Amino acid sequence: MISKGSFISLEGIEGAGKSTLVRSLESALKARGVQVLVTREPGGTPLAERLRGIVLERGNEHISPQAETLIMFAARAIHIENLIRPALAQGHWVLCDRFTDATRAYQGAGRGLDVELIERLANAVHPDLWPDRTLVLDLPVEQGLSRARQRQGTADRFEDEDLKFFARVRACYRALAASEPQRVRLIDASAGPEAVVALALQALDELLPSGNT
Repeated sequence: MISKGSFISLEGIEGAGKSTLVRSLESALKARGVQVLVTREPGGTPLAERLRGIVLERGNEHISPQAETLIMFAARAIHIENLIRPALAQGHWVLCDRFTDATRAYQGAGRGLDVELIERLANAVHPDLWPDRTLVLDLPVEQGLSRARQRQGTADRFEDEDLKFFARVRACYRALAASEPQRVRLIDASAGPEAVVALALQALDELLPSGNT
């Protein structure tokens, strides 16, 4: 019988270093004999990636917080059904760059959307599926945005937001870590890359099967 895999999400504001960490974690876990699938939200499957483009790309039409959230959950439902659940059932670890905590932080705290709506949608889309561990890469907003602006490419709709928006997002993530300390772990993202990886692996240690620590 195949053991169910572990579902790990990575969260944080822009520039926190999630993409760098997820690659390092993938390598470190594979070196420990763990089968790993890396994915992201919104997106993760071809159809969900098409919805990602709608919600992130700048366009001529306004997207309300409600519409934005519905698109996010539509992409999430597709992602869960076609990628996340099958991978977990096969015993893989799933490392997901953002999940529903991002909706709570960005659309809830950032945009001011009704929190109860977000929770109802989460309960409808994945009532029995939450990450086994969520790593929140935490750092000052100014530092994160400075890192993000150094990246090449065009800023998306979220990266255009102001400091107050991201301050609300960060505060929400920190509140989630305080309210769910077993699942949500804060990682000091202002530390060096090697230190961040070490902290992340420490936060995942108890989930590793015996003999792989």
